[in-house]
Amino acid sequence: MPRWFNTAGPCRPDRNYMLPALRRLPELRSLIDQEGYFVVHAPRQVGKTTALRSLAWELTAEGQHVAVLVSMEMGNPFPQDVGTAELAVLEEWRKDALHQLPPELQPPPFPDAPPGSRISSALTAWAEAAPRPLVVFLDEVDALRDVTLLSVLRQLRSGYPRRPTYFPSSMALIGLRDVRDYKVAAEDREHLGTASPFNIKVRSLTLRSFTAGEVVELYAQHTAETGQRFEPEALALAFESTQGQPWLVNALAKVAVEELVPDRAQPIRREDVERARAVLIARRETHLDSLTDKLREPRVRAILEPVLAGTFAGGGDSYQDDLQYTRDLGLCAPNDPVRVANPIYQELIARVLAGNAEPKVVVVPRSFILPDGRLDFARILREFADFWREHGEVLAAGMTYHEVAPQLVLMAFLQRVVNGGGQVDREYGVGRGRIDLLVRWPYEENGQRRLQRHALELKVWREGEKDPLEKGLTQLDEYLERLGLDEGVLVVFDRRPEAGGTESRTRFEQAQAPSGRKVTVLRA
Repeated sequence: MPRWFNTAGPCRPDRNYMLPALRRLPELRSLIDQEGYFVVHAPRQVGKTTALRSLAWELTAEGQHVAVLVSMEMGNPFPQDVGTAELAVLEEWRKDALHQLPPELQPPPFPDAPPGSRISSALTAWAEAAPRPLVVFLDEVDALRDVTLLSVLRQLRSGYPRRPTYFPSSMALIGLRDVRDYKVAAEDREHLGTASPFNIKVRSLTLRSFTAGEVVELYAQHTAETGQRFEPEALALAFESTQGQPWLVNALAKVAVEELVPDRAQPIRREDVERARAVLIARRETHLDSLTDKLREPRVRAILEPVLAGTFAGGGDSYQDDLQYTRDLGLCAPNDPVRVANPIYQELIARVLAGNAEPKVVVVPRSFILPDGRLDFARILREFADFWREHGEVLAAGMTYHEVAPQLVLMAFLQRVVNGGGQVDREYGVGRGRIDLLVRWPYEENGQRRLQRHALELKVWREGEKDPLEKGLTQLDEYLERLGLDEGVLVVFDRRPEAGGTESRTRFEQAQAPSGRKVTVLRA
């Protein structure tokens, strides 16, 4: 059976293209040898379950441990009913063990025990009966909540001193978040914070994304088995678009080779990866949908809204915790400066946040295409100005991310116009108060493929600030220089109370950048 790019569930080496599962977690072996209890947390769909299940299989096969990955997810529906949650979890554990371990290493019957001690009693009986030290990886721990979560963590802490004979020798808690961000309704908190009942962990580890070289290595497996190659430009764009996020890396390739270019004799080109990227964003499949569902959480908004607006966050006592939480979700890159994790997420976040605006854009996209196939960009700007005068303030007022609402309305308009034929690339200037947009539109001239490009810089004039025109012209000049363009558009959204209504303040001006480049200024 030929292998394939996997986007659903753990990978299997006999069925899926995959990299060595433990390459991205080299510390695990030593932690297990030292009988450590530790946490592995990372965003969804980056390979946590695949890596830990693979390690459990290796440890058992080597004959020094009994190792198993079991799920805690079945306890999720019972946040206040500890006993029922424990029974559901233990039933699932039996199925997990049956699937992963040989008959001689199956757990004994779990003893009857009072609610609130069943997990601890089961692990004690299992460790005592196991012919080798027991290693348990608890997957989806953060699916538990409230009283049930606290009970389980306390049972693990209580049993920890009895290891390795009467409790697992080593244990990992695997989930989306670090322990401090496990959800619990207690007092005035929604997450555990630093006062965690699981204070026995020796390390918190996270699973990094793929490097550029690992993306090439993964895609090369497909080439080796099918003969279909990825051109260098396609490989570069795949990494640039995903920044190595494993699910995105696999999903891009899956769409490209199975849907867009199923003919194995044809290579995957850069434009195929661009098309695959557009397909993923448009579909918003399960992984992407669950990610964007977090955007309206106050902790996430506190980090992402300033990032999208190009301003600095306000800080505060919770800032570092909120930032780490947003990084744990995978929405922000794991290192500084603070930024959205990858270009696909940038595009997706902007579309989701502007979702209420785009259906209001009733223009006909084909009407903006000139007879020679080029885009009538001057007309697009004029039409947006009219749209903003009529609907802008109402649409902006209804958006959750108020600081970036006008920019999102413009992005929604542009996306509606170029959707299906071109691309709108976004770049957020964190701390520089700007958003840069690049509209790319392919067309043909004398049988040759050409690319029309238009650059825009978006600024906001807020109360108490001076007119951002001069600074905007300088920043746009730098952007145009980088792109190799001779002209651009500066859009200044005036949010000052004294600015008046959109009808009176929306107008066009002509200006020059410091280098002499021509700039169309739209004040809105």
